[in-house]
Amino acid sequence: MTHAITVTGLTRRFGDFTAVDDVSFHVEAGEIFGYLGANGAGKSTTIRMLCGLLQPSAGQATVAGCDIAHDPRGVKRAIGYMSQKFSLYLDLTPQQNLEFFAGAQGLSGKARKRAVAEALDRAGLTDRADATTGALPGGVRQRLALASARLHAPKILFLDEPTAGVAPDARREFWREIRAVAAQGTTVFVTTHHLDEAEFCARVGLMVDGKLVALDTPDGLKAAHVPGRFLGVQGAPQALLRQAPGVVAVEPFGLRWRVRLAADSPLVAPEALAWWLAERGAGDARVEAGQPTLEDVFLALVDPA
Repeated sequence: MTHAITVTGLTRRFGDFTAVDDVSFHVEAGEIFGYLGANGAGKSTTIRMLCGLLQPSAGQATVAGCDIAHDPRGVKRAIGYMSQKFSLYLDLTPQQNLEFFAGAQGLSGKARKRAVAEALDRAGLTDRADATTGALPGGVRQRLALASARLHAPKILFLDEPTAGVAPDARREFWREIRAVAAQGTTVFVTTHHLDEAEFCARVGLMVDGKLVALDTPDGLKAAHVPGRFLGVQGAPQALLRQAPGVVAVEPFGLRWRVRLAADSPLVAPEALAWWLAERGAGDARVEAGQPTLEDVFLALVDPA
């Protein structure tokens, strides 16, 4: 499959501080690629280099066939970019914002009119085209920003923390839109610190202190970095659960305990742990199968101890 983005040894230094340290990866055409990490991990610096907004200190990268160091204008023509901070004008209407950015992206005449109308429809703002953008809810403004980034039908869409500060229901709606964009063949490169959102990505790269420490599918990352089994238990004391053979960790999770067991534990099956608990006086305990999460992966890589 064709690589939409190829990165080799990409590095960015600010004085003595290395924000991105010798990072290499590729993104396939039509893929939703997630780039995860805590604030300050190097996600936004990477995306700014890939968008032609910041020169690398070392290394190489091509985006849509354009070299980011030698052809940043070519990069910008091929991509759509949505920053983590709302980038449209709050005192303009959605219609005026889209008209302005369509012109900035080189659209004119009938093509510009058609692109603006389609963007308003995608954002669900056809009936509110003349509202003040600043008066719109945060989630609606983010949909408008996404529609603006897509005005010129870019091959690759860069989304830098697109759901930061957005309510959970608006985040879900936004990700439905992202999946629809990718289904139409657009490559999506998205940075986020919401680990649950990364489950929607085909592959995920995890940044820690400027380094890319892991890269795989969500399931591949879990299998590699969080071995063992997870069970959910309600109605048993934590102290008893910690005594079970093969227990690695017992953590609160809502009204239940989330129990991680080593893969070779004799109690990895829910019924086996339930029987073990009943033998020790906790016969009313309810035990259910559970799954590792990308948060487990993140914690394993950031704090392996």
